[in-house]
Amino acid sequence: MEEDKSESKLLTEDRKIVVPGEILAKGIDYLPGHGTYKMNSEIRSKVLGLVKIKNHLINVVPLSGGYMPQERDGVIGEVVDVQPYAWLVNINSPYLGYLPLAEGVEEFVDLAKSDLTEFFDVGDVIYAKIKKVTKRKDVLLTMKDKMCRKLHGGNIIKITPAKVPRLIGKGGSMVETIKQKTGCKIIIGQNGFVWISGENISAAAKAVLMVEKESHTTGLTERIEKMLDKELKGDNNE
Repeated sequence: MEEDKSESKLLTEDRKIVVPGEILAKGIDYLPGHGTYKMNSEIRSKVLGLVKIKNHLINVVPLSGGYMPQERDGVIGEVVDVQPYAWLVNINSPYLGYLPLAEGVEEFVDLAKSDLTEFFDVGDVIYAKIKKVTKRKDVLLTMKDKMCRKLHGGNIIKITPAKVPRLIGKGGSMVETIKQKTGCKIIIGQNGFVWISGENISAAAKAVLMVEKESHTTGLTERIEKMLDKELKGDNNE
């Protein structure tokens, strides 16, 4: 029918890998999100990445690149400097995280009697939330969330930030599979830092890196389970 030509059309699908310039949708029923742009009535991809569609909003998550801080993200970071009233934190970004005393500690702190290193010192690893990102890209962190804490022991591995949603899985399914198989505690930062603690850190880390490498493939959960069964069986036989 002639009127079909003016209808909005979705020309891609969720989780499809697309290339720069690829047409994702036509018409007025779809909105361009992160990683996309609109030319005439067409929404196109700006980057090589993974399509994410939600409520007619189309985003493309880059398959590579550094972490760009977003408000309300949970991030894992390493304290790199202690200032008179704050801590500076490496959050795997071009921008350092800034954790002021008021956002880092609940109780009143008398700075004449206390040293900030009593709370967080250089080299400490923390899980924090991003409270605000200014136009100048000042990244304000906070510890005032029930999930936020200092992370003791364990290992940190780094993955591409764009692969974090795949590692978490639908409803947390992927990371829960790795946790249950290995018995490890795993905390994932949106910035691509992953903290792993437990007896089977090596197997859990191997699974995490396998998810990063094969994130675009199907049947990944089953392959992860088989790999972990083999790894853990091997460990038990030693």
